[in-house]
Amino acid sequence: MPQLLLELFSEEIPARMQAGAARDLERMAREHLAAAGFLPEALKTFAGPRRLTLVVEGLPIAQADRKEELKGPRVGAPPQAMEGFLRKAGLTQDQLVERDGVWMAFIEKTGRPTTEIVAEMVEAIIRGFPWPKSMTWGTSKLRWVRPLKRILCVFDREVVPFTIEGIEAGDVTEGHRFMRVGYGWGGQPFKVRDFDEYAKGLAEHFVVLDVEERKARILEGCKTLCFARNLELVEDIGLLEEVAGLAEWPTPVLGDMDPAFLDLPGEVIRTSMRTHQKYFAVRDPATGGLAPHFITIANVQSADGGTVIAAGNAKVLSSRLSDARFFWDEDVKVGFEPWLEKLNGVTFHAKLGTMAQRVERIVALAGEIAPLVGADVAKAKEAARLAKADLASQMVGEFPELQGLMGGYYARAAGLDPEIADAIRDHYKPQGPSDAVPTAPLSVAVALADKLDTLVGFFAIDEKPTGSKDPYALRRAALGVIRTILEGSLRVPLRAAFGAAYPGDPLNGRLQDLAEQLAEQLGLLNFFADRLKVTLKDQGKRHDLVDAVFAPINGKADDDLVRIVARVEALDGFLTTDDGKNLLAGYKRASNILKAEEKKGWKAEGGREILPDASAPEVQLHDALRMIEKPLASALEAEDFTAAMRELAGLRGPVDAFLDGVFVNSEVPAERDNRLKTLAAVRDAMGQVADFSLIGG
Repeated sequence: MPQLLLELFSEEIPARMQAGAARDLERMAREHLAAAGFLPEALKTFAGPRRLTLVVEGLPIAQADRKEELKGPRVGAPPQAMEGFLRKAGLTQDQLVERDGVWMAFIEKTGRPTTEIVAEMVEAIIRGFPWPKSMTWGTSKLRWVRPLKRILCVFDREVVPFTIEGIEAGDVTEGHRFMRVGYGWGGQPFKVRDFDEYAKGLAEHFVVLDVEERKARILEGCKTLCFARNLELVEDIGLLEEVAGLAEWPTPVLGDMDPAFLDLPGEVIRTSMRTHQKYFAVRDPATGGLAPHFITIANVQSADGGTVIAAGNAKVLSSRLSDARFFWDEDVKVGFEPWLEKLNGVTFHAKLGTMAQRVERIVALAGEIAPLVGADVAKAKEAARLAKADLASQMVGEFPELQGLMGGYYARAAGLDPEIADAIRDHYKPQGPSDAVPTAPLSVAVALADKLDTLVGFFAIDEKPTGSKDPYALRRAALGVIRTILEGSLRVPLRAAFGAAYPGDPLNGRLQDLAEQLAEQLGLLNFFADRLKVTLKDQGKRHDLVDAVFAPINGKADDDLVRIVARVEALDGFLTTDDGKNLLAGYKRASNILKAEEKKGWKAEGGREILPDASAPEVQLHDALRMIEKPLASALEAEDFTAAMRELAGLRGPVDAFLDGVFVNSEVPAERDNRLKTLAAVRDAMGQVADFSLIGG
């Protein structure tokens, strides 16, 4: 079957946009081809520094003839509706057919040549491509991420003829910008007529088409260089992704740096290399520390093996590290107190005050949380007071990603308590699902205070995340709180923590009043419930069990995450047993009966009892409820939810016998009332563990 090859060749495409562009090209091509009735055998896209490529296998030469049914207006619809439909269908009214009171049009369309459809498709893709940022150039009105230079479009080894804004489609592409077969400068154009010729030609002209191949080439080259010098590569997936989008012929080059810079914090060296220069760091396996070398990814394979490139890059790196050393030396001289003063002039948020006011809130909250996590209150407050100070340092001003980390280094340089230094360093953790949570009590107290202050503050001013936007990373903050609490098995009631968020509110008490109502009224507790569902779902737990456990008991939802998870796990285990499944079914039957009667106005007033003529199932269930009452309460008091489930399992037989053998809606009012109270007692007993009505299945 014929093959379609499309290449959109332009100036350099930003590396961060390439993967998304490949996905968008594939999606748009699939949609256009499907709309034309094509189902290709295979479709693949490639993205690189200067080109987007699409190859589609198995397209027919021409579109098949088609019959289309168009549903029109109802018979008797206004004339305007009929006129509009006839224009759309290109028919007259006598050509329509009435079916079930609706006018239908049956249109036979002759299939068009695939080349025509491809030409239209490519133009639609180019004009509607969703680049995050695009530009125009020259006198053209066409928008593309960077100036579009060539369009290669070949179908079944023939050029698809079309022109877009003066760019004529052809069968010509070009190779590496600098490297050239034989001699001279690069950018050699060459003709291709299918994908095999295209891929082979690019390889011969020093272009690696597939990003995965470029990444493998970089990684292998880096490791080979390191092996030759008895070094280890400090692997960096994010940097690898980026440099693979910068070079068409990636060539790793090992360079040297001045060993004197190694007394700077390793993170500073790595950040200088990574952020500004896109260099990989290397490690000395003998010491485990950074080695005085780096690896840069050149876009050319030079005759001298990269000696000149390495020397040039070393000079640039030395300049960067000299700046870093200056920042470090100056910051160590200044210290924390002047930085804290500067925070008075830094606005955190227009409605939440300055950064200094935020620090005051975090200090107070850390003091409240410290006893709950086993931390020293005075140390927790001191660590919280200093945690944000490095935001005013020169180093963090240059490298914002080092905030917190540099604070820890500066605290050690100032001779502060190592525990306080660690808490400053770790208070942003965890910053993502792969980041470790803080474990030291002092670090936990400050980390929780920092995140809870953020969450409470932004919920208080109604800056909540929406479905697609979370500009203040509140979801990440909530997940960080959940992970820290659960992985540390910490007993931190969320409602109390929210309420304590603003004990010394510098904004004249306005937020403190709000904070105490946040849990329910502003939905912060539900927000945590949703985030906990995400966490537990990743662990294979059912989301409906989280809903059942989070539901209010005696009018109040549980807010102890450790206890909630323990209940979810016990409930999950219980419902996998026959007793659990059958008791859940019995609960739902009883609950449905009660709901129906409660809608009619029935209320449980007074206690249930054993009536003189009570049937055996009534007596049996009454006794079973009485028998589990104390053990169930004891198990719940001890938070032994597995034992609580075992006690509830004892109700299974009596509940089944009651529901199968007793007519609840007796004509004798006293009997009916007592039987309904018995069912309500079953619901209440089970409701002490979870709201079983929210459990599916």
